[in-house]
Amino acid sequence: MFNFRVGIGYDVHKFASDRKLFLGGIEIPSEKGLEGHSDADVLLHSICDALLGAASLGDIGKHFPNTDEKFKDISSLVLLEKVNELISSNGYLIGNIDATVLAEKPKLLPYIDQMKNKIAETLNLSVDQISIKATTNEKIGFVGREEGIAAISVALLYRQTSGK
Repeated sequence: MFNFRVGIGYDVHKFASDRKLFLGGIEIPSEKGLEGHSDADVLLHSICDALLGAASLGDIGKHFPNTDEKFKDISSLVLLEKVNELISSNGYLIGNIDATVLAEKPKLLPYIDQMKNKIAETLNLSVDQISIKATTNEKIGFVGREEGIAAISVALLYRQTSGK
């Protein structure tokens, strides 16, 4: 028997002209980065929240508050590693992660395989357990006006239980 759990994560950050752009743990060439306490990687933040939510462990702000200076400018890959340790210590394994990045610019298709590889490596998963898509917001809302980037993720966790 298996105990399956599903979590959803969402994150958004506005653009900042004095920052590098990190998505999925890699640097993406861009005129602007994202504003945030850490490296502001919206994709990894949404994945962290999906994983934490599926395990009923709260959210990224609970574990890595933006009021704590030790997380200032930290790589979100480090946060993802710590989240993986948390869910593992609670007996969960990751089944798969499905994520969508909403951005008008930059175009992300050329970087998706690199992002998938980086996330799979960080979580000790196979690449086929990670799905990343990118879409625009059709010029609607803050994403459409190129004011920021958003990401939404879904994670499936499971643990084996003794069956009767």
